[in-house]
Amino acid sequence: MEELLEEKTTKSKIRNYLIVFLSLLLFIFAIDLLTVAMGKLNNDVATEIIQATRNPFISLFVGLLVTALIQSSSTVTASIVAIVASGNMTLQQAVPMVLGANIGTTLTSTLVSFTFITRKKEFKRALSSGISHDVFNIFNVIILFPLELYFNFLSNTAEKLAKLFVSDKEFTGAFEYNRTFTRGTTEWIVEHINIPFVSTLLAIFLVFFSIKVMSTSVYKTFVLDTFEDISKIIFKNTAVSFIYGIFFTAAVQSSTVTTCLVVPLVANRKVSLAKSFPFIIGANIGTTITAVIAAMYKTEAAIALAFVHVLFNLIGALIFLPFPEVRNIPVKLAEWMGKTSVTHRIFGFAYILLTFFIIPFLLIYFSRD
Repeated sequence: MEELLEEKTTKSKIRNYLIVFLSLLLFIFAIDLLTVAMGKLNNDVATEIIQATRNPFISLFVGLLVTALIQSSSTVTASIVAIVASGNMTLQQAVPMVLGANIGTTLTSTLVSFTFITRKKEFKRALSSGISHDVFNIFNVIILFPLELYFNFLSNTAEKLAKLFVSDKEFTGAFEYNRTFTRGTTEWIVEHINIPFVSTLLAIFLVFFSIKVMSTSVYKTFVLDTFEDISKIIFKNTAVSFIYGIFFTAAVQSSTVTTCLVVPLVANRKVSLAKSFPFIIGANIGTTITAVIAAMYKTEAAIALAFVHVLFNLIGALIFLPFPEVRNIPVKLAEWMGKTSVTHRIFGFAYILLTFFIIPFLLIYFSRD
């Protein structure tokens, strides 16, 4: 009986490994398809969208709103990388959208905390945990967005780093290989569909689908059975918690999955919010792996955008992680918001609606030229 169970488990793991590999291939293919489709897309709707991103504030809140709606910053950032690679959007236009996506992705962990709403004490701790992810990314945007807006800090730094990896003039080695491997097929699909808008929608769907399949299969294979068992080791100290946050999130391709794992642990007092916060910061860096994969074999601008995503989260970690006093600021604010939401239940709902939907929509609407 035990041998039969073990054989079944082994087969299940092999199947999951195969699914991970195939979903990764599908993801790379989908990104290349999106790049080709966006390169052919020159209609009025596309032009209006690209024109809108010239306003950095609109770009920021478009990234936030779209990510909040589809609940996948990985899909949004990977798609933006493909659009930049196609030449339809400049690096400077894309940076605010990536920053907005970082805020939009935090909605899921906050929503997960509402599953504890009927239990007052657990709800307070769960909501504090969910909101801590929001607060960290919002603070990060408040610090880095003005630096990008006035000095192009992130884009200029990323461009210099990208030059170390690829030249605009010539692609060699692995860069050329991927273009040979996928580009012929993606160009054939776009030409035969012959409607670039439909090709673009198909590519976006495939990006979203491949990331969802990849994150689910990796979660089942590597995380589900081990996370709670090793949670005592994970949250032992700041550095270990931070490293595990990077590792788990890079594996499952989704910061929302890993941060949502933390919410029940904090709610049930298995770990404190202060100890879990470095894990959340690490998760933000781990999620950038999707943009890095999407940028492989693409233009220098696309690689630079992937670096922007990494730099944004890495700089945030360097600001908050080393200093307990600074690290406690978002933690204490999140705890206060959790406490206030328990006293006034409307506060939590109002926070979600205003932060992720109403304010971004109104600012996008009234900021139009």
